Amino acid sequence: MLTPTPTATARAWLDSALTEAGARAPGWEERFVTAGRHCGREHADEARTLLLRAAAAGPDTLTRLYHHGTAAERRAVLLALPSLVTGPEAVPLVEDALRTHDTTLLAAALGPYAATHLTPHAWRHAVLKCLFTGVPVTTVAGLAERAAGDTELARMLTDHAAERTAAGRDLPAGLSLVLALTAPAEEPS
Repeated sequence: MLTPTPTATARAWLDSALTEAGARAPGWEERFVTAGRHCGREHADEARTLLLRAAAAGPDTLTRLYHHGTAAERRAVLLALPSLVTGPEAVPLVEDALRTHDTTLLAAALGPYAATHLTPHAWRHAVLKCLFTGVPVTTVAGLAERAAGDTELARMLTDHAAERTAAGRDLPAGLSLVLALTAPAEEPS
């Protein structure tokens, strides 16, 4: 359930909304939209994610809610992807979020679903975008696994660092961490 515990009124609203979503009753999508008003901003992502899971929302529903939603609603869709979509059908939603400058969407887009389904090229550019926009690279799911031994990512990071240094700019936080992760694994002796 929601953490920290919401008010009794919010809990009752969410229980009712989850029942509607689980039954796919008409109006459950409206509950998804209004979750922030009823549960509070601090609980909105979790409430919306719970509603999507209860409804077992598929790629078509997720795509519709994402494209018609606010940034907060889009973020919830992105956060729910790993538990609702097993294949690559929702990659276009992640790619759309990666084109934005909304750092909350960028962070949500780079969860476990992206770690599993983004192509190496798209994933590398997403990591660079995190560095450009200040999204902590520690929010990138699967960072260590995907960056390990990635010589192309290492080249991109080194080029980025050289450009920033030549321009007299500071290096982004996280760049050295990601660069260290790209080092090839040492052969056992």
